[in-house]
Amino acid sequence: VQLQAYGGGLVQPGGSLRLSCAASGFTLEYYAIGWFRQAPGKEREGVSCISSSDGSTNYADSVKGRFTISRDNAKNTAYLQMNSLKPEDTAVYYCATSSSCLEPFGSRGQGTQVTVSS
Repeated sequence: VQLQAYGGGLVQPGGSLRLSCAASGFTLEYYAIGWFRQAPGKEREGVSCISSSDGSTNYADSVKGRFTISRDNAKNTAYLQMNSLKPEDTAVYYCATSSSCLEPFGSRGQGTQVTVSS
């Protein structure tokens, strides 16, 4: 059972990245998926969540209107499309699963570094 986030990298302010969260050993379809991030010296922040039941989504105020979470159950993968990136978006991004977006999340998978810098 494993979750792995990938797709990070170095991007200029205003640029875009799409992160992927791939699951292996279990079916992601039955779980809510959350994206989190943690910058050096800062607490982990919940970025976005997508439910398993109806695909409803929620976002942190800091990313609302810029990030879009989605899922492709056929590929057992979730995504985080990040547009209009800002330097303050720089962090390690992780994905995790839960029974719902309102319940505690389980162990996060391996993260991916996103660096926004000119």
